[in-house]
Amino acid sequence: MTIVMHDLLPAELRRSWTIDGTCPDLDVYSLYRARQIADLHRTAVIDAKGKLCYTALDRKVRCLAAGLTGLGIRPGDVVGVQLPGGRNAVIADLALAAIGAVALPFPVGRGGREAASLLRRSEAVAVIAAIEHRGCRHAADLLALAGEPGEPGDSVESGEPAGPGGDGEPGGPGGLPALRTVIAAGPGTAPEGSVSLSQLLRTDSNAFVPARPDPESAVRILVSSGSEAEPKMIAYSHNALAGGRGNFLASLLKDGQPPRCLFLVPLASAFGSNGTAVALARHGGTLVVLDHFTPDAALDAIAEHEPTHVLGVPTMIRMMLDRLAEQPRELPAPTALVLGGSVLDAATADEARRVFGCPVVNLYGSADGVNCHTGLGDDAVQVAGPGVLAGHPDPRVTDIRIAVPDTREMKEMPSGAVGEIVARGPMTPLCYVGAPELDARYRTADGWVRTGDLGILTEDGALRVVGRLRDVVIRGGANISPAEVEIELAAHPGIRDVVCVGVPDPRMGERLAACVVTRDGHAPTLDELCAHLDGRGLERRKHPERLLVVAAIPLTPAGKPDRASLREQFADPSVQGV
Repeated sequence: MTIVMHDLLPAELRRSWTIDGTCPDLDVYSLYRARQIADLHRTAVIDAKGKLCYTALDRKVRCLAAGLTGLGIRPGDVVGVQLPGGRNAVIADLALAAIGAVALPFPVGRGGREAASLLRRSEAVAVIAAIEHRGCRHAADLLALAGEPGEPGDSVESGEPAGPGGDGEPGGPGGLPALRTVIAAGPGTAPEGSVSLSQLLRTDSNAFVPARPDPESAVRILVSSGSEAEPKMIAYSHNALAGGRGNFLASLLKDGQPPRCLFLVPLASAFGSNGTAVALARHGGTLVVLDHFTPDAALDAIAEHEPTHVLGVPTMIRMMLDRLAEQPRELPAPTALVLGGSVLDAATADEARRVFGCPVVNLYGSADGVNCHTGLGDDAVQVAGPGVLAGHPDPRVTDIRIAVPDTREMKEMPSGAVGEIVARGPMTPLCYVGAPELDARYRTADGWVRTGDLGILTEDGALRVVGRLRDVVIRGGANISPAEVEIELAAHPGIRDVVCVGVPDPRMGERLAACVVTRDGHAPTLDELCAHLDGRGLERRKHPERLLVVAAIPLTPAGKPDRASLREQFADPSVQGV
């Protein structure tokens, strides 16, 4: 059974964006093929193995698509993908699009329990996973989760789908009844009961005919941890990815030239969804990808491959700036650094702009369907006014309004008033996957996406993000926005990076904790930080009451600050505080 992914936007609204040319009205693989035919030998992917041109990539895509079809994977089927950054992840993206299946990528390093949750709730029929990556053996782990391996006779050569159930039957008692096949990728020996990706890539593709799916049908499921008990899964169509998200990247290109994008975040993350469908298929660019982020690997990639755009999170850029301070080197200037995923403070933006010699784009966005950015022409990330400047909304990507919070109908706030940021436009996703309760909570009756973020639209139409409705610390019944405090602490001259979290407290319920990386090795005290916040005019009730000094902010597999890991460290009684 294929899970149903319905569109919560009116069909006539979607259609209007294809009629006026906002969306290309082509499936992702057809867009890619058009780019390949136009420039056969342009470099498509640069990874640890070297360079792969558009034509060589397409041959591998068609072989894998034929192999997947031979395994019984059909249009509309969901297939999980847990691969490190590299050509195999790109090949999988395009091959699944070519057969009309729906890709469900999630980063390597995610635990088995979360992977099982995603595969079970999406009713995924197969998963492509790494044999081994940095000590993790995802393919073997997923086989174990799905149940007993297939019967010894099952293999690609036999023409039958191999995997947990054998003979194409549903998986065993491991809780993944829809999962039929585990495809093992990468160096090493594929675990018994799995299908080897390398074998699929040798499939004869001469008879393969692309499916040409409806551009308004689902092509990819984005995963967002959010604040839910289980990760949210959000379905995107071909037009929403290549069209809506494609228009976002188009606004950052110079003279329409194909981009050369260095992705510091995993391609399997929501931010990384701007890779295959957008940078390659829509814009005919080149992807430079790392299988694992380190500051040295990122700086080496900039020096060697001269990307036009570097996409990452502010914490990654701060790590790179620190390394450049220790070991200065000349680097080619990109067109832009595009930073999202967490708060970008003015000090980091100014330093990055000076050191890298290019504009720093502050991207406010989420997997749920919101996007706004400061653009190549905006120099200031933080100017006079509340919160952080997120730029001017682009209706070719998504329209943004300020609404009365927590209402099913879209009721706008008066001009200049703080309210909930809501978004609707060409990049708006179809729906939440297998979660009608999330559709009811986060989508209005006419399809607007409720972000849970608080913001203001200024007189000139700029969006300022001032906090979150639910990502709050509740101290003695009073709400504190961690984002608001992070913005002010980031202005402290001795702080390089900061994340604020709530930690349990038996008396107050929660207390606000600050986790900081210092600039000069001097560890500030809570009193020093609070004195700084007094000078910034922040109310005393919002001051942090616990402090953790760390060498670096830990990151999740998706490349965002790992707030859960930081909260756990506050169990140590040596951490400063009350």
